[in-house]
Amino acid sequence: MKKLSKKILRLSPVVVAATFFAANSAMAGEVKEQVTPVSVLTSQDNIGQVTSVSQFSDVQPTDWAFQALQSLVERYGCIAGYPNGTYRGNRALTRYEFAAGLNACLDRVNELIATATADLVRKEDLATLQRLQEEFSAELATLRGRVDTLEARTAELEANQFSTTTKLVGEAIFNLSDAFGSARQAVPSGVNTATAAELQENIVFSDRVRLNLLTSFFGSDQLQTRLQARNTPIYDGGSTSQNRASITGTSMTRLSFDGDRGSGSGRGTTIGSNDIELDKLNYAFNLGSAARIKIDAFGAELYENVNTFNPDLASSGRGAISRYGRFSPIYRQGNGGSGATLTLNPKGPITVSAAYVAGAPNLTANNPNDGFGLFDGSYAALGQVSFQPSQAFNIGLTYARTYQNKGGISLFDGTGSQYANNPFNGAALTADNYGVEASLRLGSKITLGGWYGYTEAEAKGGAANGANAYSEYWAGTLSFKDFARPGSVLAFVFGQPPKTTGNEFIQANGIRRQDRDTSYHLEALYRLQLTDNIAVTPGVLVIFNPEHNDRNDTVYVGTLRTTFTF
Repeated sequence: MKKLSKKILRLSPVVVAATFFAANSAMAGEVKEQVTPVSVLTSQDNIGQVTSVSQFSDVQPTDWAFQALQSLVERYGCIAGYPNGTYRGNRALTRYEFAAGLNACLDRVNELIATATADLVRKEDLATLQRLQEEFSAELATLRGRVDTLEARTAELEANQFSTTTKLVGEAIFNLSDAFGSARQAVPSGVNTATAAELQENIVFSDRVRLNLLTSFFGSDQLQTRLQARNTPIYDGGSTSQNRASITGTSMTRLSFDGDRGSGSGRGTTIGSNDIELDKLNYAFNLGSAARIKIDAFGAELYENVNTFNPDLASSGRGAISRYGRFSPIYRQGNGGSGATLTLNPKGPITVSAAYVAGAPNLTANNPNDGFGLFDGSYAALGQVSFQPSQAFNIGLTYARTYQNKGGISLFDGTGSQYANNPFNGAALTADNYGVEASLRLGSKITLGGWYGYTEAEAKGGAANGANAYSEYWAGTLSFKDFARPGSVLAFVFGQPPKTTGNEFIQANGIRRQDRDTSYHLEALYRLQLTDNIAVTPGVLVIFNPEHNDRNDTVYVGTLRTTFTF
């Protein structure tokens, strides 16, 4: 018996199974980047686990070897069985597959011998194992060679890996853009536009780089640390800085990935600085089987924490080219601060999310002074219920309560008109935001989506104290996946950016901060997926009646965005 034990290959069942599946992939010309746990490997007929030699093709169920190994499997439990303790199936198997099962039994018998329970191993079974081992020696040697190769590669990866717990995910954007039009929309609605300056056309080349360190300690949790550098000029209407704002004069022309420095706000002190900064820090973990909690220490963005119902266009690097075209502005409430999000997703079509974010950009939640902190300063509290009765249709109802009391007021975070973002001329405000969002898949390639939002704001100080303002917005999206090339997307967005439809506040100069007409947002883009890691997206953005004023000339923005992912 000791003599036989020296001949038995010391290959664990897990290693054997992993080698078997790796061998199949290699023979098929496939390359796998990730090892799948044995417990979740499934056969082609959806049987959940390889459980019997009778499930394995060149060795027929009528062969003596097949029957002999099946008897050993069932006697010594070499391979896990079905829940009811029986084995089923009568399919043949390849010699390599047979050798994998044989290895498992060799290992099991070797284990019994090593633990001084050799008396449990029958003498005739040892003879059968020896005969099987001799007949399948070539296949066993091949398996052993593949295991040795895998072990060598694993050792090399472990010796040179960045971290056992952390993965680096990067994205770099190179962008060319330019704005066109006969005049800069420097004045809001209701004011004579005769003073509008000439729109200075000039092509801009800019970039944005993000490095994400994704760390997991238990497998289901994630600590995200994001570093960012960027120098893409912003289109923030009303700003006096020397950037895109001084060219278009309206935030309706902002790009989806713009920004110089400063988390969330997209606004820095040095134009074109490209300084590296800590842009985001959060930790997410599961609470039971149906709940997930995400805690944002810095750089919270609600649209990354809850469903935005616009899967093809939500990404700033791979989705829409405009800021408004990515998703409803209701998800931009409180972005850039600190807070937490709870998502409940029990089995069924309903998902519930609740989030609280304190301290908008530049209004930090870790400031102990009056008017700041977690509960004394600006905040956004969001609740959302989504209903997805099928894979094709998803609809959500969203409510957000916000308060802004210090710094620059931007009710819709730089989307929409000046009056919509700052209805009370800088006064603190509270707002109730209501939204409905939906997406509908027409087959596997076409997706229809859209959103509608309504906001009631109330001034909390200054000359406008107690006044109310009302705003609304909407958009529809259409996207075609795998258009002309696998992974590519052709998409269109049309809608109305946030517009103040009513305002009780009248300034000292007699101007009511209420939009008089309606702007329309039209966007077309084509993301050409050149490789798995490189995508080129030409796109055009057209704003009709900028700042909701039909006296303003149409503005066009063209972009050519190249995104590298690694």
